[in-house]
Amino acid sequence: MAMNASDPDAPDFVRRHVNLADARLGAAAIRCSDDFFAAMGRMLDPQPACFVPGKYDDNGKWMDGWESRRRRGPGHDWCIVRLARRGVVHGVDLDTSHFTGNFPPAASLEGCQFDGDAPDAGADWFPLLPAVDLGGNRHHYFAIESARPCSHVRVNLFPDGGLARLRVYATPAFEAAIANPDGLIDLAAALNGGTAVAANNEHFGRASNLLLPGRGIDMGDGWETRRRREPGHDWCIIALARPGHVESIEVDTAHFKGNYPDRCSIQATHVTQGSHASLVTQSMFWPVLLAEQALRMDAQHHFREEIEPHRIVSHVRLNIHPDGGVSRLRLLGRPG
Repeated sequence: MAMNASDPDAPDFVRRHVNLADARLGAAAIRCSDDFFAAMGRMLDPQPACFVPGKYDDNGKWMDGWESRRRRGPGHDWCIVRLARRGVVHGVDLDTSHFTGNFPPAASLEGCQFDGDAPDAGADWFPLLPAVDLGGNRHHYFAIESARPCSHVRVNLFPDGGLARLRVYATPAFEAAIANPDGLIDLAAALNGGTAVAANNEHFGRASNLLLPGRGIDMGDGWETRRRREPGHDWCIIALARPGHVESIEVDTAHFKGNYPDRCSIQATHVTQGSHASLVTQSMFWPVLLAEQALRMDAQHHFREEIEPHRIVSHVRLNIHPDGGVSRLRLLGRPG
């Protein structure tokens, strides 16, 4: 079973919550003390950090992350990030991948709630993570216990150095969810708090891509499994942002042409107990929400009348028959 995390040792909050510091969702690095060696916005790239031997720019070695110059005086470096949506933070990943002789020895994280784009001098910053030791070329996961929602975070590096990626795993403010003209909300959208909790295969693309805004930009921006050489079919499990009643479904195979699934189906239920791991076994027996439907290449498929009568559901299982790629899944409905 493949979970929604690039690091197999990632803690549970990575699988359960949305990274609100993801540039694809709208997060932005808006101000920093210094980013001489590497632009601050790079640390919000959703892809794992890479290292390019021999690549230099006018300021020195090109690094995939945020990197300040060597500090020669008092103080420390910092960067303010506007999260994709206000939310309650449950955990962070301070990733120093590929930073070896230039990583910060320590870092801390603060949050604030501010209605504008950039917090001003009067912003009420509160601690999310006290100063912690960092090592080079590794992930650093820390659980956060604060219950205060924040719209911005400030990461502090002591005293300077490079941070490859900043991930801020949180529960987005659902009341900010945008309804369509019919009054329906995408209950599966990552920005609303939907998460991909499990998939049997994510060889070419993660199941979490299904929940991103907009249409996919290419085949890499969707969920794609390897070619199935045995009986059966592929699947993924989505936890909805809120339990609700689904009234409209969209399955988008944008950019998938020679590798789209022949058919898809969806099962759903309201989970009241059990672990995320136990969902895999339970999901095989969930009631059908959408019976098998034929799919076409590079197309948006909309279903309303085909949706089976159902009670409020909290989780869905998307089945693709037998394998292939899907760009986006929209589950429009009303919270229960």
